[in-house]
Amino acid sequence: MLTDTHTHLYSDAFAEDRKEMIQRAINLGIKRFFIPAIDSGYTEAMYALKKEYPENVFLMMGLHPTSVKENFEKELKHVEEQFKKRKFYAVGEIGIDLYWDKSTLEIQKITFKRQIQLAKKYKLPIVIHCRDAFDEIFEVLETEKREDLFGIFHCFTGTFEQAQRAISFNMKLGIGGVVTFKNGKIDTFLDQIPLKHIVLETDSPYLAPVPFRGKRNESSYLALVSKKLSEIYNVSEEEIARITTENSKAIFGI
Repeated sequence: MLTDTHTHLYSDAFAEDRKEMIQRAINLGIKRFFIPAIDSGYTEAMYALKKEYPENVFLMMGLHPTSVKENFEKELKHVEEQFKKRKFYAVGEIGIDLYWDKSTLEIQKITFKRQIQLAKKYKLPIVIHCRDAFDEIFEVLETEKREDLFGIFHCFTGTFEQAQRAISFNMKLGIGGVVTFKNGKIDTFLDQIPLKHIVLETDSPYLAPVPFRGKRNESSYLALVSKKLSEIYNVSEEEIARITTENSKAIFGI
């Protein structure tokens, strides 16, 4: 059994064939899907997905850094209200993204920190989005570093040194399609990171692995990520599935 620790199954990219796409993954033994939030505009779609797949879908709640705008206080209030209404398995995805907009850095930092504190309040993991912002992410994490800080560094694409630093904050590394890219680079050092620090993800519909690079990603392609890791670590795909699923259970508590 494999666990997709990060997939946007509610995305409009799946509007035409969502049921078939999810069934393809389930047929391959990928039966647990952890769903990150983006902002209030996606909340109802997430809830509908959970209602349709109560045994397979596990929701997170949070405000994505690219959705941190002038109305961030209103969006944070929405996030906090949802936690009072139902169960979530993580606060995510949250973090800092300086690829699209550097002008919002200060409010991104505030939003990130506030959501880390929300996770601590509910004793939940955080799921971090980081793009062009490792130093800024680490700066915020340093201020919150305690036993109750833990989670996943989603879509990890950094250096070996950055991987070690992320792990020092009680973070697992979320490994997805990038590990199959020729210029992905993480495949050159990943075998130096013990498997106990790794979880698998697709980030579908984004970042499809080879040979589907550039096309729509889907959760069934997690099998290709698992296959690549079995080659990197020189262990069976069954072992990759077992260890990474156990790691996901340790993080999410199920």
